[in-house]
Amino acid sequence: MLNNFFFDRVKLHFRKDKELYFSLYPIIGYYPHNIEYFKQALMHKSSSRRNEKGKVVNNERLEFLGDAILDAAVGHIVYEHFPGKREGFLTNTRSKLVSRNALNKLANELGINKLIISNGKNSSHNSYMGGNAFEALVGAIYLDCGYNACMRFLQKRILAKLVNIDKVAYKEVNFKSKLLEWSQKNRMKLEFKILDEHQDSKGSPVFKCQVVIEGVEGEIAEGYSKKESQQLASKLTLARLRKEPQYIDRIFAAKSDRTKMEEEPVMVVPDIEEKKETLPVEEETKTPAATDEFDLSDISAEPKKISKEDIIAAAEEEAFLEA
Repeated sequence: MLNNFFFDRVKLHFRKDKELYFSLYPIIGYYPHNIEYFKQALMHKSSSRRNEKGKVVNNERLEFLGDAILDAAVGHIVYEHFPGKREGFLTNTRSKLVSRNALNKLANELGINKLIISNGKNSSHNSYMGGNAFEALVGAIYLDCGYNACMRFLQKRILAKLVNIDKVAYKEVNFKSKLLEWSQKNRMKLEFKILDEHQDSKGSPVFKCQVVIEGVEGEIAEGYSKKESQQLASKLTLARLRKEPQYIDRIFAAKSDRTKMEEEPVMVVPDIEEKKETLPVEEETKTPAATDEFDLSDISAEPKKISKEDIIAAAEEEAFLEA
């Protein structure tokens, strides 16, 4: 077996792509069987390379494949590493490990960025180039040696040496708290609006959140929980507050308008005296005194029948009294 190892090493010196072989070994942990997969994985679309048939060749297809393999393999690792943890925790941890920022850092640490073939103009502006190449490299490993080789690469070359999975899982920068603190210090009204809630292609819940400060719309972000989406939206909004003075000016102007409306005085002072409503003269004469009580005896079911003799007798009595 040892002789075969040295024999393979000697053969590498006569291969056309021996430099790439030797560059990849410390990264992936073995010498590739089909170097073409890895050459394509490191070929950015800006390189404008074409194959013998004239078709454009780049790492986008391998990036697509590597993204799927990476999700499955990292999900497998997280599932085994945290027995008993609920789906939300596992999903959140996986998303941190395969986030674009994490993959960009890994590509830089492993030296993948130095091997990427591009036109040289986009490298400083394309912050995703390294992370995309990392995903494409995982796709190349899968095609070259299969799923188990991808698992070994992630466990032995990444998690064992470069990433502490426990720290990643439990460490969380509280960007929402930082934004709340800034808002409270400036007496701002801060809201977190959930704009959408749906499931991704894998059935995982996805939440879309937007930050709103003093009615001014802030950044929008998605996450696998409401908390995560709020954290990401807060992070993006804090970055915008630092980089965009016009955005801050709009927020303070909105706050000024709000406080001006709240503090604007009402010039007319209400009268504290009770106003007595007066009735017309005709109605006053017909209205009983306020002290009189309503007497039900004045109401009868049938009117009294008065005879002619009674009317004459009443008139005579009234005339007698007046006399």
